[in-house]
Amino acid sequence: MVEFENDPCCFSDITKIRTKSIDFDWTIDYSLKQVLGSAELTCDVFEEGLCTFMLDTRELDVQKVLIEGNEMKFSFGETGQNGKSEALGKPLIIVLPDVPPPKGDDLVVKIFYNTTEKCSALQWLTKEQTAGGEHPYMFSQCQAIHARSLFPCQDSPGVKIKYTAKISVAAPLVALMSANLLHDKTKKSDSVNTFYFSQSVPMPSYLVAIASGALESRTIGPRSRVWSEKEFVDKAAFEFSQTEDFIKAGESLLGPYVWGQYDLLVLPPSFPYGGMENPCLTFVTPTLLAGDKSLANVVAHEIAHSWTGNLVTNVNWQHFWLNEGHTVFVERKIVGKIYDQPTAEFQAIGGWTGLVETIDTFGADHEYTKLVIKNDGSVDPDDSFSRVPYEKGFSLLYYLQSLLGVPKFEGFLKAYIEAFSYKALNTQDWKDLLFKHFSGSEEDTAILKKVDWDAWFNSTGMPPVTKPKYDTSLQDVCTSLATKWRDGFSAPSADDISEFNSGQLQEFLDQLVLESSFSSEKVQKMSDVYKGISDSQNSEVRFRWIRLGLKSKYEPAIDNALAMVTEQGRMKFTRPLYRDLKNWELALPRAIETFKKNRPSMHPTTAALVAKDLGLQ
Repeated sequence: MVEFENDPCCFSDITKIRTKSIDFDWTIDYSLKQVLGSAELTCDVFEEGLCTFMLDTRELDVQKVLIEGNEMKFSFGETGQNGKSEALGKPLIIVLPDVPPPKGDDLVVKIFYNTTEKCSALQWLTKEQTAGGEHPYMFSQCQAIHARSLFPCQDSPGVKIKYTAKISVAAPLVALMSANLLHDKTKKSDSVNTFYFSQSVPMPSYLVAIASGALESRTIGPRSRVWSEKEFVDKAAFEFSQTEDFIKAGESLLGPYVWGQYDLLVLPPSFPYGGMENPCLTFVTPTLLAGDKSLANVVAHEIAHSWTGNLVTNVNWQHFWLNEGHTVFVERKIVGKIYDQPTAEFQAIGGWTGLVETIDTFGADHEYTKLVIKNDGSVDPDDSFSRVPYEKGFSLLYYLQSLLGVPKFEGFLKAYIEAFSYKALNTQDWKDLLFKHFSGSEEDTAILKKVDWDAWFNSTGMPPVTKPKYDTSLQDVCTSLATKWRDGFSAPSADDISEFNSGQLQEFLDQLVLESSFSSEKVQKMSDVYKGISDSQNSEVRFRWIRLGLKSKYEPAIDNALAMVTEQGRMKFTRPLYRDLKNWELALPRAIETFKKNRPSMHPTTAALVAKDLGLQ
């Protein structure tokens, strides 16, 4: 185990001193667009004679540091020092007392500070940007290394903390966090509402999350509620009504759900991800509200993170596949249990297609197409995030399951959670456990020794195996229809897609998007006949329909694309659409104009990455 491995994206030496809990006392100030208050860190000391304590920060305004009630000297290092990425911010260097804390003792450091307008973890929305139009809204997104812009911390996934929090906000607004809300302590008045939270399970700093707005909740299960603005809360309660079934399916695979509450918060459209697995309070995009529960598998993914990612965590961002590859694998196990195996394998087929496109976009020899990437701290981890760790990681696990058998490999999954719960690990730790788990069988050990581990972990491009032989029963009808359109469909009819579910519509369009010579005339013909596609309000179908139009140089797709990137900010949709617009000379000027106009209302992470995609930064 290398649980105390230093992280190149963290300034602290976590082998010497390590945060184990934080107590937050925050006030949310909408007039200043700042979080004000303090963070009290309790740390384990592993080495004698420490003179300084270094924490990660980015654009924080630190006023005072106390240790045992005494004010301590502090300073900041330089941005980009020692070849580090500027995204890492500046180390906060705290001078420790003349008599340093002895090895084995706790060090308690209280830091008074506030966030600034450059806090990349927070997005502040005016009341006009919300559904209700009466109150402002604020939410956080700390993955990968944005927690350091919200509070001073050892901002590494390998450092796991418990936390408590007292959050004050102007009435009548509500505050929520990635922790269990202590209802008995909540205090409300005409002017200020105060909420108390407790997170008793150790978790990495990127999972600290906060949101505030005019929020309401509905109970959707014995341990679950859904939260959102009142305009969406009932629709969200319907959409996510299967949440308890998903949790139980996860427990049957991986053991008890240990986090207490499992709530969902439907965020405003600018939220950059489909979902974010913040413990006790998963954040989800409103683009999942399809009206027919067809996109609820994203919730299955975030629930799976309760074990793979949150309970068992990659030690640093170079091993991100450990989080996401396992989570996609468990997600599809859950889908297989709730629905059926053909549905789970149909999703895997779509995942393989997405992996192909992602690797084509990067280039087959790009570093970021490796399963285990290299990052010495000179690169912002956000830049390396893609579908590769999700789908290439899933492919490795599916491949091993095909070699060892489903019952045996599901047994390993449960053993993996038991071995590394509340800990962090790297790829070698995972591999060591795999071989140890199957060491009692010479046959299984021989199988594992034949796997080309170096190719899986360190080679660029697609996985070093052929595409698995998934159940194609749900895909075959999509392929048949796509082939007719490629060959020149003479008599299409609305009946062609009348029996297709949402996933099949996506697969049908995906196949055509990958075509290099689909014509705009065919897109127009399809638009006339398939109103179920061209008028779809399902975000996944709409996204693919627009992409097909852009790649086929179908001019109405330009307006549709600019509308979609303006209405929502989910990066899964927004970045590919902007890249497609960039690749069409006719569309590029309007894309740049739209981006510049909307950038102030976009999430800062989305805006920064789209600027890079458009060549503006």
